[in-house]
Amino acid sequence: MGFKARRRIITILLFTTCFTMLLVCNVMLPSNSLPDQNEELYYLQSARLSADRTPALLRQQQRHLSADQPTVPTLFIVTPTYQRHVQSAELTRLSQTFMHIPNLHWIVVEDAVVKSPIVTELLDNSKLNYTHLHIPTTDKTWWVQHRGVDQRNLALSWLRKYAVAEPGIVYFADDDNTYDIRIFEQMRYTKKVSVWPVAFAGRLLYEGPVVESGRVVGWRSGFGWWRTFKIDMAGFAVNLQLVIGNREATFDRGSRSGWLESTFLEQLVDGVDELEPLANNCTQILVWHTRTEQPNVWMEGWI
Repeated sequence: MGFKARRRIITILLFTTCFTMLLVCNVMLPSNSLPDQNEELYYLQSARLSADRTPALLRQQQRHLSADQPTVPTLFIVTPTYQRHVQSAELTRLSQTFMHIPNLHWIVVEDAVVKSPIVTELLDNSKLNYTHLHIPTTDKTWWVQHRGVDQRNLALSWLRKYAVAEPGIVYFADDDNTYDIRIFEQMRYTKKVSVWPVAFAGRLLYEGPVVESGRVVGWRSGFGWWRTFKIDMAGFAVNLQLVIGNREATFDRGSRSGWLESTFLEQLVDGVDELEPLANNCTQILVWHTRTEQPNVWMEGWI
C-alpha cells in the first residue's frame, strides 16, 4: 500500500473518531442546560420586546418571573425627537446604548402630528421595551426658547396614567447626547432626585453639582446663578413615585432660557439637601452634551 493511500485511510479514521465523540457528548449533555435553574426566568430576562408595552404588562411579567426575585426598578427613559437629517442616526446610536441596559422602557415622543414610519421601524427593530408617542409643539414662534417641552410633558402624563404602581426611575435623555452605560445602573435606585455633572453643558467643559462629604453644597455653572438647581436636562433622574405624587409638576414653557430644569425640580424637592450625588460624588463624567453636526447635502439638488 502506497504512502498516499495510508495517509488517506488515517485521515478518514481520525474524522470518524472525532465525529463519534461529538455525537456522544451531545447525547450526554442535559437538554435543559441553561445558566439559570429557572428556565422560564432565564428566557424572559434575556428577551427584549419589540412592540409598545405598558407598565401593566411589565408588572405582569415581573410577577410571572418569580415571587422570590426582588423587583428591579424600571428605567423610564424619555426622549423627545423631531424630524431632521440626522434623526435616524441619533436614535440608532441611542437605541444601541439602551440595548445594554436591563429593565428599561424607552418613551420616544415625536414632535409631529403623526408618528413617522422611520421612527416606528427603528423602534420595532431595536427590540427594546418602548412606547411611541407624538405631539406637535404648540408654539413654534421664533422667540420660544425651549425645545421638547410638550413632548416631555406628554411623557409625564403617560407615566401618571399607566405606571402608577410601577417602581421606577424617570430620566430625560435627549437623542443628541452621549451616555456611559454606568450612569443608568447608578440612577436605578434613586430615592428622590439623583444628580451628576454633564460635559459641554452650561457653556463650560462640564456643568454640575459641587459635592462635599456626600452632599451637594453648590454648583459649577457658567450662567443663571440665581437658578435653584443649576443643572442640565441630562444631569438628573427622578424617582417615578415622586412624579406620580406631584401630578401638577410639568415643564414650564414660559420659564427663562436655561431655567427649564430648575423650575421643574423646584416642583419636586425643596432644596439641594434632598439631592443624591452620583458618579463618584460628581467627580466623574458619564454624560456628554454632544451635538451632531448637520450634514452638508446642498449638492442633492443638482443630481
